[in-house]
Amino acid sequence: MAEHRSMQRAALLDAARSLLSEGGTEALTFPALAERTGLARSSVYEYFRSRAAVVEELCEVDFPVWAADVSAAMERAETAEAKVEAYVRRQLELVGDRRHRAVVAISASELDAGAREKIRAAHGGLVAMIVEALAELGHAQPRLAAMLLQGVVDAAVRRIELGAAEEPAAIVDAAVSMALRGVRG
Repeated sequence: MAEHRSMQRAALLDAARSLLSEGGTEALTFPALAERTGLARSSVYEYFRSRAAVVEELCEVDFPVWAADVSAAMERAETAEAKVEAYVRRQLELVGDRRHRAVVAISASELDAGAREKIRAAHGGLVAMIVEALAELGHAQPRLAAMLLQGVVDAAVRRIELGAAEEPAAIVDAAVSMALRGVRG
């Protein structure tokens, strides 16, 4: 029974990712989740009390996977500058991933305070990954530099998500170039 509930919960989260990446937060409704999973709408409420609860669980599940992917790319880099490049490049390479599209849709939505705090904490963990490399590069305020660097990444993500005139690869290269020039100070 516990395994069945776990599988149903995973199916609901997967359906939520799909709905968010296809249609944004407006698409994430309990009737749509029920339709995608073959559950009765009342059954969806047995797993999640609200849309915000779905969002919070997606954050708890997906942000660590995304962060681990970025962290692994950074660990393969041998220099602090290469870590910065890996940090920027890997985040931007993940833009097409369904988990990332769902996270972007979540971040853009009106959420309750609990869900917003979970997103803020997850982003804070991502930013914390790069602080050491920036300190190694000699930044007097590596945490501030990390937050500004993440701003470059976030702007590039939005540009890619908007389907800008530039090719995604050109946006990635420009963001990496800006980041590297900026961290060299």
